[in-house]
Amino acid sequence: MSQSPKYFIVEAQALPEVIRKVAFAKQLLETGQADTVNAAAQAVNISRSAFYKYKDAVQPLNDMLHGRIVTIQVLLRDEPGVLSGVLNLFAGTGINILTINQNIPVNGRAAVTVTAETSALHTPLEQLLSDGAASPGVIRCEILAG
Repeated sequence: MSQSPKYFIVEAQALPEVIRKVAFAKQLLETGQADTVNAAAQAVNISRSAFYKYKDAVQPLNDMLHGRIVTIQVLLRDEPGVLSGVLNLFAGTGINILTINQNIPVNGRAAVTVTAETSALHTPLEQLLSDGAASPGVIRCEILAG
Protein backbone atom coordinates (compact mmCIF):
# COMPACT_ATOMS: atom_id res chain seq x y z
CA MET A 1 0.00 0.00 0.00
CA SER A 2 1.33 3.45 -0.87
CA GLN A 3 2.03 6.00 1.83
CA SER A 4 -0.94 8.18 2.74
CA PRO A 5 -0.63 11.96 2.17
CA LYS A 6 0.25 14.02 5.25
CA TYR A 7 -2.30 16.80 4.60
CA PHE A 8 -5.81 16.97 3.19
CA ILE A 9 -8.14 19.82 2.28
CA VAL A 10 -11.53 18.83 3.59
CA GLU A 11 -14.83 20.72 3.57
CA ALA A 12 -15.62 21.86 7.10
CA GLN A 13 -18.97 20.04 7.27
CA ALA A 14 -17.20 16.71 6.67
CA LEU A 15 -15.06 17.16 9.79
CA PRO A 16 -16.08 15.98 13.26
CA GLU A 17 -17.75 18.71 15.30
CA VAL A 18 -14.88 18.87 17.80
CA ILE A 19 -12.42 19.83 15.04
CA ARG A 20 -14.69 22.65 13.85
CA LYS A 21 -15.10 23.85 17.43
CA VAL A 22 -11.33 23.87 18.00
CA ALA A 23 -10.90 25.99 14.85
CA PHE A 24 -13.55 28.41 16.10
CA ALA A 25 -11.94 28.56 19.56
CA LYS A 26 -8.60 29.42 17.92
CA GLN A 27 -10.35 32.18 15.99
CA LEU A 28 -11.83 33.57 19.22
CA LEU A 29 -8.36 33.70 20.75
CA GLU A 30 -6.76 35.29 17.67
CA THR A 31 -9.41 38.00 17.39
CA GLY A 32 -9.36 38.79 21.11
CA GLN A 33 -12.95 37.68 21.65
CA ALA A 34 -11.59 35.24 24.25
CA ASP A 35 -8.69 36.07 26.53
CA THR A 36 -7.76 32.56 27.61
CA VAL A 37 -7.90 29.03 26.27
CA ASN A 38 -10.34 28.19 29.03
CA ALA A 39 -12.70 31.01 27.97
CA ALA A 40 -12.46 30.02 24.30
CA ALA A 41 -13.08 26.35 25.07
CA GLN A 42 -16.10 27.20 27.23
CA ALA A 43 -17.48 29.52 24.54
CA VAL A 44 -17.54 26.70 21.98
CA ASN A 45 -18.46 24.00 24.50
CA ILE A 46 -15.36 21.80 24.37
CA SER A 47 -12.87 20.77 27.03
CA ARG A 48 -9.46 22.40 27.29
CA SER A 49 -7.90 18.98 26.71
CA ALA A 50 -9.78 18.66 23.38
CA PHE A 51 -8.54 22.12 22.41
CA TYR A 52 -4.92 21.25 23.22
CA LYS A 53 -5.21 17.84 21.54
CA TYR A 54 -6.21 19.31 18.16
CA LYS A 55 -5.05 22.95 18.18
CA ASP A 56 -1.84 22.32 16.24
CA ALA A 57 -3.54 20.09 13.68
CA VAL A 58 -6.35 22.49 12.74
CA GLN A 59 -5.64 25.40 10.44
CA PRO A 60 -8.29 27.17 8.32
CA LEU A 61 -7.47 27.32 4.61
CA ASN A 62 -7.36 31.11 4.48
CA ASP A 63 -4.77 31.14 7.31
CA MET A 64 -2.65 28.56 5.51
CA LEU A 65 -2.68 30.65 2.35
CA HIS A 66 -2.03 34.00 4.04
CA GLY A 67 1.34 35.33 2.94
CA ARG A 68 1.75 32.72 0.25
CA ILE A 69 1.52 32.55 -3.49
CA VAL A 70 -1.73 31.13 -4.83
CA THR A 71 -2.94 30.42 -8.33
CA ILE A 72 -6.59 31.09 -9.01
CA GLN A 73 -8.41 29.96 -12.14
CA VAL A 74 -11.38 31.98 -13.35
CA LEU A 75 -13.61 30.84 -16.19
CA LEU A 76 -15.11 33.90 -17.89
CA ARG A 77 -17.72 34.57 -20.52
CA ASP A 78 -16.19 36.15 -23.60
CA GLU A 79 -17.69 39.59 -23.05
CA PRO A 80 -16.05 43.03 -22.90
CA GLY A 81 -15.03 44.18 -19.42
CA VAL A 82 -15.44 40.86 -17.60
CA LEU A 83 -11.70 40.32 -17.01
CA SER A 84 -11.28 43.94 -16.00
CA GLY A 85 -14.06 43.60 -13.43
CA VAL A 86 -12.49 40.50 -11.91
CA LEU A 87 -9.04 42.11 -11.71
CA ASN A 88 -10.53 45.23 -10.08
CA LEU A 89 -12.27 43.01 -7.53
CA PHE A 90 -9.00 41.22 -6.78
CA ALA A 91 -7.08 44.49 -6.50
CA GLY A 92 -9.63 45.84 -4.02
CA THR A 93 -8.86 43.02 -1.59
CA GLY A 94 -5.18 43.85 -1.30
CA ILE A 95 -4.02 40.74 -3.13
CA ASN A 96 -0.80 41.33 -5.10
CA ILE A 97 -1.26 40.00 -8.64
CA LEU A 98 2.00 38.56 -9.98
CA THR A 99 0.93 37.03 -13.31
CA ILE A 100 -2.17 36.86 -15.50
CA ASN A 101 -2.61 34.32 -18.27
CA GLN A 102 -5.73 34.39 -20.42
CA ASN A 103 -6.38 31.64 -22.93
CA ILE A 104 -8.04 32.36 -26.25
CA PRO A 105 -11.82 32.13 -25.84
CA VAL A 106 -13.42 28.90 -27.05
CA ASN A 107 -17.20 28.48 -27.27
CA GLY A 108 -17.72 31.89 -25.67
CA ARG A 109 -15.58 31.11 -22.62
CA ALA A 110 -12.02 31.98 -21.64
CA ALA A 111 -9.93 30.46 -18.86
CA VAL A 112 -7.79 32.93 -16.95
CA THR A 113 -5.16 31.99 -14.38
CA VAL A 114 -4.06 34.60 -11.88
CA THR A 115 -1.06 34.01 -9.66
CA ALA A 116 -0.95 36.28 -6.64
CA GLU A 117 0.79 36.85 -3.32
CA THR A 118 -1.58 37.03 -0.36
CA SER A 119 0.33 38.74 2.48
CA ALA A 120 -1.62 42.03 2.15
CA LEU A 121 -4.96 40.30 1.60
CA HIS A 122 -7.51 41.90 3.93
CA THR A 123 -10.41 39.68 2.86
CA PRO A 124 -10.58 35.95 3.61
CA LEU A 125 -9.52 34.00 0.54
CA GLU A 126 -12.79 32.06 0.62
CA GLN A 127 -14.68 35.39 0.41
CA LEU A 128 -12.52 36.51 -2.51
CA LEU A 129 -13.34 33.31 -4.39
CA SER A 130 -17.04 33.65 -3.57
CA ASP A 131 -17.13 37.29 -4.67
CA GLY A 132 -15.20 36.40 -7.82
CA ALA A 133 -17.65 33.65 -8.70
CA ALA A 134 -20.57 36.05 -8.17
CA SER A 135 -19.09 38.74 -10.47
CA PRO A 136 -20.91 39.45 -13.74
CA GLY A 137 -19.66 37.22 -16.53
CA VAL A 138 -17.80 34.81 -14.24
CA ILE A 139 -18.70 31.16 -14.65
CA ARG A 140 -16.30 29.70 -12.07
CA CYS A 141 -13.58 30.93 -9.69
CA GLU A 142 -11.40 28.44 -7.79
CA ILE A 143 -7.93 27.84 -6.36
CA LEU A 144 -5.67 25.74 -8.56
CA ALA A 145 -2.57 25.77 -6.36
CA GLY A 146 -1.23 27.45 -3.30
